Amino acid sequence: MRNFLEGKTIMRSSRLKQRLSDLLIKNNLITEEQLKTAIDTQRQKGGQLSGIFVELGFITEKDLVRVLSQEFKMPPINLGRINIDPKVVQIIPVQIARFYQTLPISLVKNQLTLVLADPLNVLALDEIKTITGYEINPVLATEAEIIQAIDKFYSESTEEGMGQILDDINKSEVEIVEDKHPGGQEQESTSELLKLVDEAPVIKITNKLLLDAVKSKASDLFIEPMEKTMRIRCRLDGIIVEFKSPPKSMHNAIISRIKVLSNLDISEHRLPQDGRFKIKINKEEINFRVSIIPSILGEKAVLRVLDNTSVALDLNTLGFEARDLETIREALTHPHGMMLVSGPTGSGKTTTLYSMLGYVDSPEKNLVTVEDPVEYQLEGINQVPVNEQIGLTFSAALRSILRQDPDVVMIGEIRDYETVDIAIKAALTGHLVFSTLHTNSACGSITRMINMGVEPFLITSSVIMVTAQRLLRRVCKACYKEYNVNHELLEDLGLQGQIKIEEIFYKAGGCQACNDTGYKGRVGITELFVMNPEIREAILAHAPERVITQLAAQSGMRTLRQDALRKAKQGLTTLEEVVRLTVRDTHEDPEHYT
Repeated sequence: MRNFLEGKTIMRSSRLKQRLSDLLIKNNLITEEQLKTAIDTQRQKGGQLSGIFVELGFITEKDLVRVLSQEFKMPPINLGRINIDPKVVQIIPVQIARFYQTLPISLVKNQLTLVLADPLNVLALDEIKTITGYEINPVLATEAEIIQAIDKFYSESTEEGMGQILDDINKSEVEIVEDKHPGGQEQESTSELLKLVDEAPVIKITNKLLLDAVKSKASDLFIEPMEKTMRIRCRLDGIIVEFKSPPKSMHNAIISRIKVLSNLDISEHRLPQDGRFKIKINKEEINFRVSIIPSILGEKAVLRVLDNTSVALDLNTLGFEARDLETIREALTHPHGMMLVSGPTGSGKTTTLYSMLGYVDSPEKNLVTVEDPVEYQLEGINQVPVNEQIGLTFSAALRSILRQDPDVVMIGEIRDYETVDIAIKAALTGHLVFSTLHTNSACGSITRMINMGVEPFLITSSVIMVTAQRLLRRVCKACYKEYNVNHELLEDLGLQGQIKIEEIFYKAGGCQACNDTGYKGRVGITELFVMNPEIREAILAHAPERVITQLAAQSGMRTLRQDALRKAKQGLTTLEEVVRLTVRDTHEDPEHYT
């Protein structure tokens, strides 16, 4: 969204910067030479021009606020003399407040009063209006006052939040299934740390963090060290959201507690460590995959939440259109060949592969997977975890697996030529092979394999089908708003020619049910092509990706952008989500969308 708004307001910002320069020169606050110096500094370092004038000492913050207030008819305020309701502060996330150096100070009906140091920062005003849904009433203060106020009011909110955390914890809700201390001799400092992490407050707070992540249906939990604070964030429906954080002083103890749960070395702070543990919440087991890395401010932990109860490994529930679903089912009846799923990290590739495995699984077949790491344990399927430290790579595991007489092989990810070479040979010798590639489109997978050194004739002989996918956020049905698109909106979103004017779409609102985001849950979008004679000829002729995409489209492939627009027209998501996660198809005629 920020990139979209930036493109939308860049010309307006340019005009306002010129207006600021003229204003300061007119009032004899800077000279032409100082203006040139400031512009050169901005080109080298970036940042707002007004802030650079202050940084270089050409003008004081108070003089700048006074002149800007007179010119833009925005009243100046003294933040040190006003009381701000903590609930108003929480209207915008702390990362947005710090990024734009702004702070909400009052809310009256639909009017949000926002203090900022730079009235030229139209990008901040536009984005906060979009995030909150309120009309913005801007006022001015010095940058130093705003930074001090942000530190004060968000810190107070955090302290209040910690009090609430300790009051709300119900220890019986979280049961640790495995809680083992690392073996071996420990130094005195390590023993003291072990004693600390076994104390009730650390256990309670760590349990509460895990419980909050599960209850909010987060896919990842981030525990990060900052200079003066620790930061807790969760990825909800693909977007990272900041949660209330414990004090900085508890960071090392919480990280150590997670190491203890994961059976990691509590005394090692210099090297990355990976592990996993399991908890029970209301008799349901939740797995956490843990990755800990050192940083200059301390250790950062990322916990992947693996909730078997929230994942439906069923092709029927993944969001495929009926036509594409039938195509996939038909491809899965092949006795041998290779099927690929492409997309970025977090796009649901593994879930799709597991669902394919579930579809072909039967007592008469030998199914084996090699994964890094094993996300979910599937009953009746042999799953091999990669361990590169001992030489068990994808390619090494795959060579051994093929000696186990498998019918179906799933490779978690094709990363190098050796792995793709073995996979293709397996597909050509009677095995059904599933795998993933990190490419932006389905047809891009073909180009990617050729770039890795695979001969085109091997690709055309082995590949059955390739699908690319993304996960769009679903619009919250409790607070969505209907609206009719117009020319201005389509131009702002870059969707000219792709949507008919006056079509009805949904706009994200914000309510308690969706944590004021306007979205709840996700829906998949896909593009799917099946190898046919025309595409085979193009690949053998070393045709570029654009040509392969055109041929696939002529055969009925619906691109990611087209499928996303279909989902928006069905009321499942918003046009903003479509623009955020897909790019326009340059090979298509605009009429193709309508």
